[in-house]
Amino acid sequence: MAFSVVSTPAHFHLPKKLTFRIRCCAASSVSTRSKSTRFDLKTYWTTLIADINSKLNEAVPVRYPELIYESMRYSVLADGAKRASPVMCVAACELFGGDRLAAFPTACALEMVHAASLIHDDLPCMDDDPSRRGQPSNHTIYGEDMAILAGDALFPLGFQHIVSNTPSNLVPEARLLRVITEIARTVGSTGMAAGQFLDLEGGPNAVEFVQEKKFGEMGECSAVCGGLLAGAEDDEVDRLRRYGRAVGVLYQVVDDILEEKKKNGKDENEKKGKKGKSYVKVYGVEKALEVAERLRAQAKLELDGFEKYGDGVVPLHSFVDYAVDRSFTL
Repeated sequence: MAFSVVSTPAHFHLPKKLTFRIRCCAASSVSTRSKSTRFDLKTYWTTLIADINSKLNEAVPVRYPELIYESMRYSVLADGAKRASPVMCVAACELFGGDRLAAFPTACALEMVHAASLIHDDLPCMDDDPSRRGQPSNHTIYGEDMAILAGDALFPLGFQHIVSNTPSNLVPEARLLRVITEIARTVGSTGMAAGQFLDLEGGPNAVEFVQEKKFGEMGECSAVCGGLLAGAEDDEVDRLRRYGRAVGVLYQVVDDILEEKKKNGKDENEKKGKKGKSYVKVYGVEKALEVAERLRAQAKLELDGFEKYGDGVVPLHSFVDYAVDRSFTL
C-alpha cells in the first residue's frame, strides 16, 4: 500500500510533458531547487539503504516458530527493496537537525509496516499478485496462511522496535508517542485499510481517494515521523504531511505510467495488469501525466516553507525530482 519505486529502463524516458515549470518565486527557493539537481541523491540513498538493511536484519532474527520469521524476513529483506519510506523519514529528521541514529528505529518500523501491507496486498483475496519486484510474492512461497501471519506479526513488531530501540537521550517519550500514533493512524481503518477497501469495492470515481490512502498515506507518515522525531513545530509537521502525501501518490502515478508504456507491443495476455484502481487505468496516460505534474508542483511548493533550513531541505527536493525523472537505478 505504500509508495514504491520501479526502475526505469535505460531506453525509456517519460514524456517531456512531465517537465516541471518553475513558477515565479523567491530567489532563495530557486537556488535550493537548483542545488537539488546537483545533490548526489544516489549516494545519499544507497548509503542509507545499506544502514537500514543491516538494522532490519538485526531487528527480525529467526526465532521460534521459525517459519513465521522466515516468511517475515523474506519480505522485509527482499532484494530490490528501495527503502523509500525509511529514507524519507531520515531525511525529514535531518532537515530539523535531528540525528539519524534517532530516526533509524522508526525508519525500520516503517519498512516493517510497508512490507506487511505489501504481503497482504498481494494476497489472492486482495490485489491477487503472484510476484513482487520480480520475485514470487510471500504467499506464493509460504502459502496464504503463513503470509497473513507474517503480515500480522510485522505490524506490532514495528511498534515494539520503536519503543525498544529509540535512544531516550535523543528523542523524548512524548515525541515517540506521537510517532506511534501517526503510524497507527496510517495503517488503520481511516488510512491504508480504507484505501484498500475502496480499491476492492469502490467505483471508478474513488480513484483519487484510493491513491491517496494506499500510497499517499505512507509517504505522509514517513515524512511526518521524521519531523516529529526531531521536534518539528506543528505548522512544519503540517507541511511535511502535505509534502509526503503528494510525493507518495506521485511515485505511484509515475510507476503506473511507466508500466503502461512498457506494455506497448505486448500481446493481450501480457497486457493484463493487476487488480486495483489507478489514474492510468481509469482516465488514461494523458490524465495521469497531468496529475503527476500537479503533484510535483504541490510537493515543491510545500518545501518552499523550509527555505530557512538551507541545504537541509535539498534531499527532500531531490526525492520529488527523482519521482518523475528516475535518473538512476538503485
